[in-house]
Order: sequence, then structure tokens, then C-alpha cells
Amino acid sequence: MTATVSISPDRARWLASASALVAEEAAAAINARGEFVLALAGGTTPRALYEHLATPDVARAVDWSRTVVLFGDERCVAPDDPSSNFAMARDCLLGPLGIDGAQVHRMRGEADPRAEATRYGAVLAELLGGSPGDPAGPARPIDLVLLGLGANAHTASLFPGLRWSLQPDAWVLAEYVEVVGSWRLTLTPAVLASARTVCFLVTGADKAAAVAAVLEGSADPVVRPAQAITSRSATRWLLDEEAAADLVDG
Repeated sequence: MTATVSISPDRARWLASASALVAEEAAAAINARGEFVLALAGGTTPRALYEHLATPDVARAVDWSRTVVLFGDERCVAPDDPSSNFAMARDCLLGPLGIDGAQVHRMRGEADPRAEATRYGAVLAELLGGSPGDPAGPARPIDLVLLGLGANAHTASLFPGLRWSLQPDAWVLAEYVEVVGSWRLTLTPAVLASARTVCFLVTGADKAAAVAAVLEGSADPVVRPAQAITSRSATRWLLDEEAAADLVDG
């Protein structure tokens, strides 16, 4: 599969590029299907984008009243915990924009992880239809999936070596991640990669080696989980110059 890489020279232009992508995907989805289904990522880089999207001038570019919000992954903590992806999105984006709670489908990190994986999978099945195991994927794909990238090449909560690689047909998985010492919930590669647009948001020199390994290294998704997405779908990569520094073809 192909990857389209955009490199911004500074933070302001990176934010402008990322927010423009969200606005373009939202307009296309709403014009074609009447709503925009957006899956959010956690992490510091997406947080900067969410804060930018919530500023008045930028917020007007998206019809948030017709946006359905999902989450690509979640830490298994209470929704008011500082490490919660939902809490971050609520504080930086959903709350400032006044998005109706009925439009937001959060992963319940405070629940039993395996039970919540089943429940959230049912939410996705009802909303999207079809099955991740079907060759065509969900009947109504997510319009835009936003993803971050870890220094170990993980994305969402797909970490190296875990059992997500053995359950390709699931919607959602709950896994205990030893490296971070906690349970995580995550959409599977089949669900993430089936989106109409998949965009990796990556900034900073500490991510440069991972970016190069995923995009230009040998194919080994168990070791480099982000490749489980890039191997299934065309992806967009919005990088700053530091994150792109190790790319040979950058």
C-alpha cells in the first residue's frame, strides 16, 4: 500500500495542514452521507491538533453538529483520570466545541476490559455494519481515523508482540500491556485500516527512527505494529521536519 507523506517546517504549518485535512474529510463525508464519523487518537501530538481545532476560527470549518466521535483506543482508567484519552479529548475538543454527548461514543475505561471490548464492538457493529473479517470490511467505514505513533512503532494500543495479531476479525481488543503496566482497549488493524482515510500525526525527533522503520523498514507488523495499518490501506502521514529526519526518501 502507499503512504502519502507531508512534512511541515514548523508547528504552525503542521497544525494548519492537520486541521485542513480534518475539515476536508468532514466536508466530503457530510456532503456524501450526511455525517462525519471521526475516530480520535490519544497522545500529546493529537492533543495539540484538538486544541487548534477548537479555536473559533478553525472550528467553523467543520460542521461539528453532524460529527460522530469514536475512539481508536483507551487506557483502562476512569473517564476523569488525567491519562484517559476521553478526558483529554473532552477537555481539549469536545467540551470547548459543545459537542452533544449523544454524538460521542467513548470506550468505558473504568469497566471490566474484556466486557468493554465486547460492548464497544457491538456499538461499532451497530454503527458501521458488516464485519471486520469481511474482505470489504465494515459496511459503513469510519471516515477519518487519526493515529499517533510511539517510539517503539506502536499505534493506537497495538503494541509489539501482543495478541492483536492473532485476532484479525475482532472489532475491539482488551490487552494487558506489560511495557506500560496497564490494560488497554484498542480497535483492531482491520477496523482502523478500513477507514476511508487513515492519518498518522507524528512530530518530534524522538519519533524519527520509528517513522523511518515503519515507512522504509522491512515488513514486520508484530515488531512494528503501525505496519499492520500501512500494509492494509493507503495512509496519510503529517510530519514535522524532526519526525521526518531519518527518512531516506523524505
